[in-house]
Amino acid sequence: MSTAIATVSLPDGERIPKLGQGTWEMGEQPARRASEIAALRAGVELGMTLIDTAEMYGDGATESLLGDALAGLRERVFLVSKVYPHNASRRGVQAACEQSLKRLKTDRLDLYLLHWRGSVPLEETVEGFEALRRAGKIRHWGVSNFDTDDMEALIAAPGGDACATNQILYNVARRGAEFDLLPWLAARDMPTMAYSPVDHARLPKRSPLDDIADARGVSVFQVALAWALQQPGVFAIPKAGRVEHVRDNHRALELQLDAGERAAIDAYFRPPRSKRPLEML
Repeated sequence: MSTAIATVSLPDGERIPKLGQGTWEMGEQPARRASEIAALRAGVELGMTLIDTAEMYGDGATESLLGDALAGLRERVFLVSKVYPHNASRRGVQAACEQSLKRLKTDRLDLYLLHWRGSVPLEETVEGFEALRRAGKIRHWGVSNFDTDDMEALIAAPGGDACATNQILYNVARRGAEFDLLPWLAARDMPTMAYSPVDHARLPKRSPLDDIADARGVSVFQVALAWALQQPGVFAIPKAGRVEHVRDNHRALELQLDAGERAAIDAYFRPPRSKRPLEML
């Protein structure tokens, strides 16, 4: 029997899985297409039904891949995409959304995110998002790569407090957001979406993660992913282009780190003691 996936709540109370699937860099190599589609479908079968993509990924090729991968599965998936900042004006966001929907072969997104903050006033972007929501094109909207001051500016904009989540770079090696951003989001019941939860496979060559992995008979990446999944109010979207990799990610749910292991991780990957600018990849 598959390990059940815990959930987090969006501000309106809707529950979404803590472990989803990312798609950055997928759909760009024709030789990998069949494997990537199989991996995405396997993830859905395992309960990893939240899938994140963006119009930026592969200049739309990733959304097109995902549209094919979700054939017959769309109703089981919580589908997320992101809009470029330069497309995030009132009208621009609506045109961009229509193009994403076309590539994804669906009539709506469950969550639509502003990929990062750009020069378009946030008021315009919020107006565009809200128009899409009223039209039934999106169900929720949020942001990505927003630091605390950006979030303050967002909620100060008319309607900005309807933001559902903030997708950020967050993992055991990049914990700066814990100082102020994560508490800010938690205080407003906004969960944090962690992208690159194993730091894009660039973890240190030797750390307490290796000791835990050796003792537990798992991989370093499973330990890092388990750590992220055990953070309150956080859900993670690791990418996997092979079925076995998806299964490895899913097995991280079985790994419950104990107090000693968490303390060893904290001693090496120290929590922040002061404000750090939000990192991005």
